[in-house]
Amino acid sequence: MDNSVLIINHLILTIMNLRKAERKQARMRMSLQGPSGSGKTYGALKIAFGLCGDWSKICVIDSESTSSDLYAHLGHFNVLGIGVPFSPEMYIEAIELAEKAGMEVIILDSISHEWEGEGGILQIHSNMPGNSFTNWNKVTPRHNAFVQKMLQSKAHIIATIRTKMDYVLNEKNGKQVPEKVGLKGVTRDGMDYEFTLVLDLDIKHNATASKDRTGVFMDKPAFVISEETGQTITSWCNIDENVDQVIEDIRKANSNQELQLIYNSYPEMTPKIRQELINRNNELKSTVTLNEL
Repeated sequence: MDNSVLIINHLILTIMNLRKAERKQARMRMSLQGPSGSGKTYGALKIAFGLCGDWSKICVIDSESTSSDLYAHLGHFNVLGIGVPFSPEMYIEAIELAEKAGMEVIILDSISHEWEGEGGILQIHSNMPGNSFTNWNKVTPRHNAFVQKMLQSKAHIIATIRTKMDYVLNEKNGKQVPEKVGLKGVTRDGMDYEFTLVLDLDIKHNATASKDRTGVFMDKPAFVISEETGQTITSWCNIDENVDQVIEDIRKANSNQELQLIYNSYPEMTPKIRQELINRNNELKSTVTLNEL
């Protein structure tokens, strides 16, 4: 092998840093998707406040005709309205403005416009001359740049996604009653893979997790979003910061009841603290046995 190639490879390996995975002060990238009227904007604001505890550090990038202003009574959050064209670059610029303003939580309400709105990706593609298939090679990088902007932001990102509407028949008081439901999200296929957490909202404002890398919400009963939802997410984001303190509390625990309280208080930490709980529980049992002797 040529010496110059060896030198380049050595430099690359020097720059690359093999390290243990960490999640200190992680930033959440999540989406709320549901039909119109399901409470996406309201839920996003509740989660945002739970995440940072400061309305002045929350910004709604609003493509929904100032719909976020309907919730001004919740707190003095910031609104950045955007309009046509709903291009990926418009969203990127808006995120950058919110970041420069020091926002800790950025709500994108909604990202469906970037895909299907006027001036969005689908319209950009349909207006391009030439071969439709090859034109995607020109449009896709623009959409991907928007996705990367969300993923690389220093702020928490909450994106709302509209879902297409349909009706199903549900039995109520012995009668078949049509009920409005949301189906597929109005965005590019596979967009849900980009988010750490995806909560689906129904028309009754109930939320369920369809994707959850945190493990906190998956397979749990439907719930109504509140500030506590955001606080739970914050605990997950900061778990590596808090786990050392929790382990110290476990080692200082003087009863099984105290250990049970710690276990119940930090379900998201269970994988990291389970062995410490077992060890301290065994120590307490041994102490009791010796005292009884």
